[in-house]
Amino acid sequence: MKHAWKTVIASAALVAFGTTAQADQLQEIKDEGKIVVGVKQDYKPWGYLTSDGELAGLEIDLARDVAERLGVEVELVPVVASNRMEFLSQGRIDLIIATMGDNPKRREVVGMIEPNYYAGGTNVLAPKAVGLKEWEDLRGKDVCALQGSYYNKRVTQLYGPNLVAFAGIPEVTSALKNGSCIGFLYDNTWIESQIASDEQWAEFEMPFPTEDPQAWSIAVPLEELDAPYGKLMSEIVTDWHKSGFLIERNEANGIAPSPFLQEQHDALQ
Repeated sequence: MKHAWKTVIASAALVAFGTTAQADQLQEIKDEGKIVVGVKQDYKPWGYLTSDGELAGLEIDLARDVAERLGVEVELVPVVASNRMEFLSQGRIDLIIATMGDNPKRREVVGMIEPNYYAGGTNVLAPKAVGLKEWEDLRGKDVCALQGSYYNKRVTQLYGPNLVAFAGIPEVTSALKNGSCIGFLYDNTWIESQIASDEQWAEFEMPFPTEDPQAWSIAVPLEELDAPYGKLMSEIVTDWHKSGFLIERNEANGIAPSPFLQEQHDALQ
């Protein structure tokens, strides 16, 4: 009996210790002098590799700003849609800033920070020669997509394309260019920036009205959302909007003006 009680007490102590450790992640980051941020490296100009092999882009600027505000170094870890939440839950990264749409299902897994920091919608990048005119034109056709993208299920249910999903953008764009699919289902923000700035897409278009607008969120571990770490991240994003920092960084990275960013900025004045 005495041994059993010792086991119970020890277990309770471990639970208490684990809860304390989880709630103290902000202090751990400061003590270690480093924050590890999951970012995109294939989503220009939000997160991409330069010709020198360095990560750059709007979200890279945001990650560096978080680190500067915390007084720590930043370690950037490339992630994709299919692994970013897993990396955060496993403790491999401390924060996600990686074009992640905010939805109820994801809120069950990670701590979505409010306010949201950006917004995008769903569209398709397709060769002009294909002649797509409306969303129904996708029905029964092979369409490239990214694994883990939130809009894959919705578009499949509504318009019936045969989605061919890949792990990363390089694989998708290769398949699109060699004719393996008639279009690439993706976020309109990325499509617009590519068409406007990259000559390789001169013969491509975004043929449909953008649908299903969705806000993007940075994310902390779920248990940290209401802890000091999550609250501080919320304060930082609020200041990004209020100060105009997001608008300035958006312009500096050559991205078209965002109505969402302007609305958020105006609302906080």
